Amino acid sequence: MTSIKADILAIGVHPDDVELSACGIMLQQIALGRIGGILDLTHGELGTRGSAEIRAAEAKAAANLMGVSFRENAGLADGFFENNPASVMAIIPFIREYKPEIVLVNAPHDRHPDHGRAAKLSTDACFYSGLSKIETVWKGKVQKPWRPRAVYHYIQDEQLKPDFVVDITPFIEKKMEILRAFKSQFYDPNSKEPVTPIAQKDFMDFMYAKNKIFARSIPGAEYAEGFICHRIPGVKDIFDLV
Repeated sequence: MTSIKADILAIGVHPDDVELSACGIMLQQIALGRIGGILDLTHGELGTRGSAEIRAAEAKAAANLMGVSFRENAGLADGFFENNPASVMAIIPFIREYKPEIVLVNAPHDRHPDHGRAAKLSTDACFYSGLSKIETVWKGKVQKPWRPRAVYHYIQDEQLKPDFVVDITPFIEKKMEILRAFKSQFYDPNSKEPVTPIAQKDFMDFMYAKNKIFARSIPGAEYAEGFICHRIPGVKDIFDLV
């Protein structure tokens, strides 16, 4: 069976991290004909609302709506994973299997402590994945090294300053539809579960506003997503910058 070669891989420590912060760019890249996929590091089992089983079903539905070619889970412990050799080795096989050119990871620091830890862990795994003396096996076969060309951090709850923004105006409504696939996590007037910051009635309004703020740097754009660079990016044509 032929393996999937990804153009872009979005890694999130919790199911819905990618949808909240990088769904627009994933939709854009897939619309351009590129291959996209998602790797969730945990099942979100410590989440206040819902359960790991519910989150898994919601993540599958969101992935189908987004049109990604695969969605995997590294099975790390929500809240208690560490940036250690075992965690790095849990991620490297997915990077080597799907060979992404670009990887999107969690914010470098954020309200949720898992986000910053996952950002460093994912970035480290992308680097170590390129070392030939680290051996990994996927479905019985020894894997070859692979290092993505670039790693970018998407911006989550905290309004961090982006290094660049991407116009997602044509995809904003699809993004919001995909977010609503995570029904257990967002506002539901009939829910008896505790109210969290993202389960408040006006949270979707906040998402529109957040993406509008990012778009102010792009002439003519209404909505955008913001990203932080792991290293300084380069462009071949200055007119790629607006």
